[in-house]
Amino acid sequence: MSGYVHFTEEQKQRANAVNLEIFLSGQGERLLRSGREKRLASDHSITVRGNRWYDHAEGKGGCAIDFVQKFYGQSFPDAVTMLLGGEQGQAYPCSESVREETAKPFVLPPVHSDMRRAFAYLTRTRCIDRNVVSAFAEKKMLNEDAKYHNVVFVGYDRQGVARHAHKRGTYTKGDAFKGNVEGCDPRYSFHFTGVSDTLYVFEAPIDMLSFITLYQKDWQNHSYVALCGVSEHAMLQMMKDCPQINRIALCLDNDEAGMKARERLGEILKGRCYQEKEVFSLLPEKKDWNEDLTEQSSLGLSMSNDRAPKMQMA
Repeated sequence: MSGYVHFTEEQKQRANAVNLEIFLSGQGERLLRSGREKRLASDHSITVRGNRWYDHAEGKGGCAIDFVQKFYGQSFPDAVTMLLGGEQGQAYPCSESVREETAKPFVLPPVHSDMRRAFAYLTRTRCIDRNVVSAFAEKKMLNEDAKYHNVVFVGYDRQGVARHAHKRGTYTKGDAFKGNVEGCDPRYSFHFTGVSDTLYVFEAPIDMLSFITLYQKDWQNHSYVALCGVSEHAMLQMMKDCPQINRIALCLDNDEAGMKARERLGEILKGRCYQEKEVFSLLPEKKDWNEDLTEQSSLGLSMSNDRAPKMQMA
């Protein structure tokens, strides 16, 4: 759009109140459920709810107009026109106003009397080794919630207090539910602390357990963290709590979003004066480590306990 364009305050308000979930679906974007929000499939760090958006990687967000300006590269007039459906078009429906809610304290979901459904999902559907699942379950880092039978991945602080919980649906039809419990501390997402100098960093708990299944040799000597997204907080907390860590393996997804996150995390490590530490990438052959694992399982390939990951720079 060229030249000066005047919009009334009423037009600006309508554009800024556009429901981003409906707008993005109309643009062909795929959205994933993430608790009360929706996560952008093309960039897992971005969530939307109503007319609000938030970039968890950059730590900032806003309303509909600045979202279109930032993520579609539009000027202010073009963003408003796009949101209002064009001069002759029909405007997208507005979202209901979202009331500011008081932050709730973190509470673990009630635990089911057994974890048969969660155990079956992890070992049969996801092909994760039974001994690996049992090792985390025994430490109460894995359980099944009583109400919805989700797998719950629990993260603890150094004092053994639960600070984080990520839920993953066990239903196999459609997009499975996944999201963090309200009130989580992002510094203490699902992780395992070893004694070696190596930390393996993943996007999701399923990928972390899949990687351990693929490379079981002395796995309990090493440290692992699932960011439950691509935010750096849990990775930096692990490095703070484990001063012996000198090697950081970024084991993120082998897709565009994973590549962007890998580059950003690498820059953060440099900016935090971790230049003396060795930072490298391990890439799955397919999109993520669970896809690698399930493919090997479908081909009847056994998981060797003597197998170690090949360190390959990306």
